Order: sequence, then structure tokens, then C-alpha cells
Amino acid sequence: MLQLYFISVVLNGIIGFLFVFGDAEEKDSIEKSMKFSFLSGGFHLILGILTALTGFLKFLLPIKNSSGNTIYVFGDFIPAVAGIAAGFILLFGFYREHSANIDSENDLDRIGKTFLHNKKIIGFILIAVALLHFLFPTALLL
Repeated sequence: MLQLYFISVVLNGIIGFLFVFGDAEEKDSIEKSMKFSFLSGGFHLILGILTALTGFLKFLLPIKNSSGNTIYVFGDFIPAVAGIAAGFILLFGFYREHSANIDSENDLDRIGKTFLHNKKIIGFILIAVALLHFLFPTALLL
């Protein structure tokens, strides 16, 4: 399904750029005048849900390879896992910002902190996955 392929490439690329360059302060007067920011929690929530859902759907509906055959599960494995991981990181970051009671001994919290701590590296990986998936749409695992 080409629409899902396009959405996967775009969302992985956007989140990759957000992770790499998202720590900068809001200096743009256009963002302030529009009352919209790419760093807002609501934007992260929506983007996280869309990306995780797209990553999950990529497992179910991979793109067909050049011979016309569809290799299920492994056809778009890396972009699907990257999308699910990116969505998880955004959703976990939103949860941490808006939750008053966080148990730091929880395994999920430790995993989430690790992902949030390495957000810039994951952003570069997401950009690479999006670029490779765009250039080689029918490659096995990409």
C-alpha cells in the first residue's frame, strides 16, 4: 500500500528531525504568533499515536517487492520497528510531562528514560531509515 509507505517515510523523517533538532529553544516569531509549536505536548501526542499506528500497520501491509510478491512481517521490518519505537518515545515523553506520580523503579520507566536519554542518536537512525526506505522501497527488511 503506497499511501502507508509514504506516511511511514514522512513520519519517521519528521520525528527523526524532531529528535535531532527539537531541543532548540523557540525563537521563531511565526511559531509564537500562530500559537503553535512543534515542541508542544499535544503535537507530540498526535504524532506519537500516528507513528506507532503506522508502524504497526506496516507489519500487516508491507509494500510488494519488484517481483510482485509480498513478504509479510519481514518486508518492511526496520521501518515498522522504527515507527513503533519513535511513537513509543513520543508517547512516553508526553506521559512523563503530564503525569504527577511516576514510579522510577518501574521497568517501563527505566526503558523509557534510556530511550529519552538517547533521543538524538535515535533521531539520526530514524532519518537514515526514512531515507533508505524512500530510496529502496522494495528491499527486504526496508
